Amino acid sequence: MTFVRIDGIPHHLRIDGTGPVCLLSVGLGMSWFDWDPVVPLLARYRTVVRFDRPGLGLSAPAPARAWPTLTGEAHRIARVLDAAGVRTPATVVGHSLAGFHCEAFARLYPQRTAGLVLVDSSVEEEPRPSRAPALRNTATRACGTLLAGAGLPRALGPLLRRTAVRAVRHHGGDSTPYDPAPPYDPAPHDLVRRAYSTSRSLRAALAENATYRDQAVALVGLRERPLPEGVPVTVLAAGANPGRDGPRHWLDRQERLAERLGATFRVSAPAGHLVMLDRPQDVAAAIMNPPNEPVRPSPAGQEEERTHRG
Repeated sequence: MTFVRIDGIPHHLRIDGTGPVCLLSVGLGMSWFDWDPVVPLLARYRTVVRFDRPGLGLSAPAPARAWPTLTGEAHRIARVLDAAGVRTPATVVGHSLAGFHCEAFARLYPQRTAGLVLVDSSVEEEPRPSRAPALRNTATRACGTLLAGAGLPRALGPLLRRTAVRAVRHHGGDSTPYDPAPPYDPAPHDLVRRAYSTSRSLRAALAENATYRDQAVALVGLRERPLPEGVPVTVLAAGANPGRDGPRHWLDRQERLAERLGATFRVSAPAGHLVMLDRPQDVAAAIMNPPNEPVRPSPAGQEEERTHRG
């Protein structure tokens, strides 16, 4: 377990395996161990870098008046790679909200990008700026203070985490070698308790949620910069995603994202939003298989592929 200071904040960093580098970044409010099912599939062939954003997992919190920004998160990825001693281009992999961060990194740091994989990434076609960001930030900070003062993180944090994970996993009853009884949360109880029973994790999740729209707006502007030429881009979408305007509508939005990025579009099925827990083999394949090569369907499921060229 390693800690490195980035902009004065101790960040938890985990490095496994050997080979070309891939960096895995989790979605809103999640922790490094949410990639655990994927890492053993990659570590024989890749150096896998994971980290916790400020306040999440085991990382220290950001200053009270610091709020997440899109460019700030892209720069954080670059600093994490620096701290890991990475001097060659890396494949960056972002889940959900972190899809914004990794796409921004690829556009801001094209020479450091070997590939881009978006795992059931957040998608906002026409985001609108927040009308009163200062008021929103004040309300979010007050909410965090109130809930932390009432002892909510210690009393209910781990339970709320596990409830949320179960809600967005696939409920079809399929199993994986890592987790034989979906849709449960496979994360170790002691790590969940350490990561989610603190006020810092609550405040960090609230801050990420509050600034989500700002980051989506910033990404629209950043798309004026091209993605690095010749770098493979893959959009991996969950094929069964309850609560996301219906599975077909969600897949349509994901495919439009792939078209916009000139990316290969893959569908992991059956899977909920947490594809890395439901079908880690599909995530590993998206990272290791060149987009234009055929992908063999994994047992007990399927993975469709289409390639778009901008």
